Amino acid sequence: MNLPEQATSNGMEQAFQVLEKHWGYHAFRPLQEEAIDAVLQGRDSLVVLPTGGGKSLCYQVPALLREGLAVVVSPLIALMKDQVDTLRDLGIQAAAVNSSQTGEEKREIADRIRGGEVKILYVAPERLCTERMLTFLGQVKIAFFAIDEAHCISSWGHQFRPEYRLLGKLRDRFPGVNLHAYTATATEQVRTDIATQLHQRQPRILVGDFDRPNLTYRVVPRQELRRQVREVIDRFTGQAGIIYCISRRQVEELNLFLVQSGYRSVAYHAGLDHDRRQAAQDDFLNERAQIVVATVAFGMGIDKPNVRYVIHASATKSIENYQQETGRAGRDGLPSECHLFYGSQDFVTWKKMLADLPTEAREMATKQLQLKSLFCHGMTCRHRSLVEYFGQSYERDNCRACDVCLQEMQEMSDALVISQKILSCVVRVEERFGGDYVASVLAGSREQRVLENGHDRLSTYGLLGEHAKKEIRQWLDQLESQQLLERRGEYGTLSVTAKGRRVFKGEFVPRLLQPRVNKPVSRNQRVELSELETLLFEELRKLRRDIAAEKNVAPFVIFGDVTLIDLSSRRPTCKENFLHIHGVGQRKCDEYAARFIEVIIAQTELLELPRDRNFDPLQAPGVVESMSGSTPDEAPTKNIPRAASEMFAAGASLEEVAERMQRAQSTVAQYLVDYIERECLVSSTPWVDEDVFQQVSLAALEVDSDRLKPLHEALLGKISYDEIRIVKACLKNMEARG
Repeated sequence: MNLPEQATSNGMEQAFQVLEKHWGYHAFRPLQEEAIDAVLQGRDSLVVLPTGGGKSLCYQVPALLREGLAVVVSPLIALMKDQVDTLRDLGIQAAAVNSSQTGEEKREIADRIRGGEVKILYVAPERLCTERMLTFLGQVKIAFFAIDEAHCISSWGHQFRPEYRLLGKLRDRFPGVNLHAYTATATEQVRTDIATQLHQRQPRILVGDFDRPNLTYRVVPRQELRRQVREVIDRFTGQAGIIYCISRRQVEELNLFLVQSGYRSVAYHAGLDHDRRQAAQDDFLNERAQIVVATVAFGMGIDKPNVRYVIHASATKSIENYQQETGRAGRDGLPSECHLFYGSQDFVTWKKMLADLPTEAREMATKQLQLKSLFCHGMTCRHRSLVEYFGQSYERDNCRACDVCLQEMQEMSDALVISQKILSCVVRVEERFGGDYVASVLAGSREQRVLENGHDRLSTYGLLGEHAKKEIRQWLDQLESQQLLERRGEYGTLSVTAKGRRVFKGEFVPRLLQPRVNKPVSRNQRVELSELETLLFEELRKLRRDIAAEKNVAPFVIFGDVTLIDLSSRRPTCKENFLHIHGVGQRKCDEYAARFIEVIIAQTELLELPRDRNFDPLQAPGVVESMSGSTPDEAPTKNIPRAASEMFAAGASLEEVAERMQRAQSTVAQYLVDYIERECLVSSTPWVDEDVFQQVSLAALEVDSDRLKPLHEALLGKISYDEIRIVKACLKNMEARG
């Protein structure tokens, strides 16, 4: 094993120092410590963290602690540029080699690498695996390889890229160098394939929580798309958003409508030439455009943290695609929204697009499309549906952040009668037709096919004539999602299931929903900046744009929105306090403090706002944490997990730590689990009673699963998820000791 030269017992302490010095953060996010430790210990790793979970820090931080060059594989030039710009602005020696550079520029980078002047090198997989590049890298000391967007190597994944398969040769060419894979979306099957294709050696596999609590999901039928889109945009005036469309034509038409309506919008799809795509991307990143309307060709290379909403104007082809694309909203941890407007025609369109795939790939894609259809028409919490799709448990009864849990869909009081009418019609047409046709019959349509088939003479004809056909069609989909109807054959003809036949007897009452009249409320409105503080925030945004233009980088490279909000709330007027702002390291303080402080002083005088607020390091977290009702991914707090560990070491209970830290008990329980694993504790005392420990231990022997939900069910729901997690951590340590 290639043990790192500087991976000592205090390696993680050095990692904390690097984090604070360069990034200005005071704590790692979940699993970042473990991922960094794997790199420092010289062990291959596979890390799955949701978009916005901080994957890049998992290899950037240890790159500064390891001797040699860290080589990062990245699929897109735009992503490389953003990462390199950001690192250089932090005072870190980084470079990228790609096709946009001249020969002279590439030679200059090569000379810097030979001279030890580059710590992190970004390169595309197809360029890395050329004989010339491999030979060059063989002449320098390589610290490790980091494979970003690693799901692209798996043919089971939703974004397979053949060039990623070339990376398998790295193990043969560099047998002593560790390989670390990072991705935001990977099922267990994809994770296994990644490790196999890269020839990883007993990799440490770290899978983060797929839930994104700062995102609000809304999945509703498409009715008047342009009106629906404008309602979302108008709630986020002046803020960035992405709108995904199913086709290039839809992109062009919707973008033209938005531009003509006065919005700063640009179009992006693969049919545009390179210069137009690049211009659209640059306009969006540099805040000259507020909205980008795009096909799925847009997004993987975008590292913009302050996208406040993602709209899907039609259904995606899989849940993986949806999870990754919606994950581009709210990467800074602030409240953001994801809206999906779907129609039954979307799934027909996708089926046509998939028709030319090889048989095995088509069957797999069709199955994924069916699961996506069930997600759209389902009535389960959206957060729960996404988390459980990726094999994890969702422990909350109400997420308070989706259309289902916010009760934005109202339940039909006469659902049983309506369902009986719909199912009866399916039977009356002899289970030979699809949903659109059945809806036409129930609505009393006079279309030619209905009349030719004589179905206008059926007892169910026009039985729901008081409802629109679209509404009936949605109910058909909802009944299918409850397994009361099923589609069969190539044409998707509907038949009534055994469960559905119970509805005729009133033995099962389905749920049927329709949208409420009230408009949804944006969680973004909870941002606790006063009206005057918001004016200061806008002035700081202008300054950020000006500095970014001077340096020819994207504004978020200078500071993220979280940092600007913290500045607007606390209003530092000296460098010492400026350095305590979230996201401000020493380099950024030295470079930008004077200009931002100048604006803060001028604006606070004009607006009569107090200055230098809440800089007592012992004070509770401020405005940023209170925005969404839960701790965002980037909160301007000190190292709370470490402080919690010290309290646990002193014997403090979960309740005591939660109260002292002003954190939810479930969050503190995770701190405790991390503490138990780090300290290799085998006793859960004083946090879990001995009898509870024994019950969980016995159940764990009988339940063959790493997931919490089967254990919780085996224990009849009498023992909390927190207690189960704590006991499992102790059992894991006992097993490791042998």
